[in-house]
Amino acid sequence: MPWRTRKEYLLQASVQVPLRREQVFEFFADAFRLELLTPEWLSFRVLTQPPIEMRRGALIDYRLRLHGIPVRWRTEITEWEPPLRFEDSQLRGPYHYWHHTHTFLERDGGTLVEDEVRYSAPGGSVLHGLFIRRELRKIFEYRQQQLPRLLGAAVSECEASPVTILPCPAE
Repeated sequence: MPWRTRKEYLLQASVQVPLRREQVFEFFADAFRLELLTPEWLSFRVLTQPPIEMRRGALIDYRLRLHGIPVRWRTEITEWEPPLRFEDSQLRGPYHYWHHTHTFLERDGGTLVEDEVRYSAPGGSVLHGLFIRRELRKIFEYRQQQLPRLLGAAVSECEASPVTILPCPAE
């Protein structure tokens, strides 16, 4: 079945941190920091050898475990616009389709870090409803909790939005 006929979902999450946009973007410009932003239960590791030059066209390989099953994941950086945004797309991995936009907006003397992920899940609506939606929500909530700590920001000065996951509107 072509990916266009599969149900797509939109995940949105954000967290406001009291730091300069350049400082926050610099944290994300190191691909290995994704290991720190990912829950341990996923056993997530970057496989690409350092240093990784973050730029449009960069390829990054990862390994993780989903329900104990080892999974390889390869993404490509499809947009790289420091310090405003970057995008990555799955070339190989656990989803039929995965496109992640990271945006960094100056707001209220700090930075609003926004994640928007468009994806199509394996197993369709059934597996999405049983497992995938809940697991993705937990992963992005973990990211929202860890980012302020990893940046050295006071959690009391940060504000996270609820992680939302909705079906994408038909185009």
